[in-house]
This record gives sequence, structure tokens and C-alpha cells, in this order.
Amino acid sequence: MMTMSRRARRMERNHKRNKQGALNLVSLMDIFTILVFFLLVSSSNVQQLPNSKDISLPTSIAEKAPKETLVIAITQDSIIVQGNKVSTIYDAIAHDKALIPSLEEELKFQSSKSAVTAKSGQGRSVTIMGDENISYQLLRKILATCRQTNYTHIAFAAVQKAKGKG
Repeated sequence: MMTMSRRARRMERNHKRNKQGALNLVSLMDIFTILVFFLLVSSSNVQQLPNSKDISLPTSIAEKAPKETLVIAITQDSIIVQGNKVSTIYDAIAHDKALIPSLEEELKFQSSKSAVTAKSGQGRSVTIMGDENISYQLLRKILATCRQTNYTHIAFAAVQKAKGKG
């Protein structure tokens, strides 16, 4: 066997020292997988109501989270069901009847396309996102229309007030 020269041994040691370590992708992929599952699980527990700059919600101290339901948004100038403008506030108040016909029609349409059917004797659920300054007369008409179309479990959206702040 042939012996190596001092120069060859020195170059071999130098190459061993400068060798770069490999990146372990298995550990990195495990971390990202756990991160993705955490984000999926934590995001599914929060229900987001449609955000509207036209609505100033009242505050509440209730801690119970609302269920996902049909949303009626009442802005300063219109009534919106699931993102579809149904009526203007002026038309709803000016109408002589106790019900709002266009809202009643939309609620019936929404209940017919819903996969969840109301059990006999129990009504459907609806969340009303109304501006804190809407008139009682308008709110009364909306509630009567909801009751007429079997939406009897009515919740009002509010901004949750932080604990400890008076």
C-alpha cells in the first residue's frame, strides 16, 4: 500500500473539515405538518360574522359563542340577508303592513334551500346584525317577519365587551 504525502493528508483533512452538513427535511416537514393541523383546528372554532363598516354593533358581556345561522344585516339604509340586499329601510318602514314582504320572500327562499329542516314545533335560527341606532319600529317589523317565516330562534349580534373593563 502506498503512503500518502504530507500535502495529500493535509488536503484530505481540510476537505473533511469544510464538508457541509445536510439539511434534515423530515424534521422540518414534521414541524410544518403540525403547524398546518394546529391552524386548521384553531380556525374552525371561530365563527366570523360578515364585516360591514355601515353597522355599529352594540356591546355585550355574554360569553357563549353563537351558532352558525342565517344572518340578517341592518345597515343605516338597507336590509341584507346573507349578503343579498332585500329592501331599503325607507321602504320597510313606509310599508303599512306589520311584515316586510321582500324580507319574508327572501327568508322563505333561504329556508327552502337550506339542507337543515326545522323539526316540528321548533323554528329555525337567525342572527340579526343590526346597527345600534336602528328604530324600534323597524326592528319590530323584522322580528314579526322572522316569526311569520318560522325563524323563531333569534339572536342579536353584538361586540363582546372585554372582561374587567367597565
